[in-house]
Amino acid sequence: MSKQTTVDGTVGKALEILDLIASFDRPVRFSELLSNSPHPKATLYRLVQTLTNQGMLNFDVDRATYQPGIRLVRLAHAAWRQSALAPVARPILDRLAKELGETLHLAQMDEGQVLYVDKRNAAEPIEMFRSAGKSGPGYCTGVGKAIMAFLPAELQDRAIAKQSYYGYTPTTITSAEALRAELLQIADSGVAFDREEHEPGIICIAVPILNTKDNSLGALSLTSSTQRHSFESLKAHATTLQTAASEISQAAENWQFPT
Repeated sequence: MSKQTTVDGTVGKALEILDLIASFDRPVRFSELLSNSPHPKATLYRLVQTLTNQGMLNFDVDRATYQPGIRLVRLAHAAWRQSALAPVARPILDRLAKELGETLHLAQMDEGQVLYVDKRNAAEPIEMFRSAGKSGPGYCTGVGKAIMAFLPAELQDRAIAKQSYYGYTPTTITSAEALRAELLQIADSGVAFDREEHEPGIICIAVPILNTKDNSLGALSLTSSTQRHSFESLKAHATTLQTAASEISQAAENWQFPT
């Protein structure tokens, strides 16, 4: 159990369980939760029952499984409308997708992880991990590094400390020191790259979406494969992406997007 969960008491424990259930990407049995949770059986059962009673979880009697409930879905939709960049960025992404014919991702950061809040597929889609609604590591994705490079110092330190530095591929950054060095380069150039760091054969160019204080709200990326693009050909799209990111930033400011 994390220190933060302990400090936050029952609410922290309940949110931890919701995160755990969501991580399965399918209905989950109580025995599976128990195997993956630090809580004693009685505590876990009490918390799960409370979440079910409150509509945050749904219990399928026939299958004896739990999954996110309708109340949680309603809250998620409200959060998406009010706190995600996706609604204000949608017309800009639509236009950009038609103009470029490439795969685009819009992402934000949550506790050091990137959350893909919207996606546009290329004319010829390629198989990859990223899709809207999924989360991924910050240290080995273009959008993650673009966001972290423009975080205020305290938030950047926190995000760097939360990375796992697992080596997904031979080019993955595997230390905080190496990540800090690259973030300095990104802060100077305004552009980040994924050099097959999370998935073999998948590369991307990403730019930050900044507020008026030049702190990142999120990031926009163009993702492709090494069969279709080189880093040089990706660089040719940098100015177009930066212009779109500025438009999203302006739209977010007019909407009073929460920082």
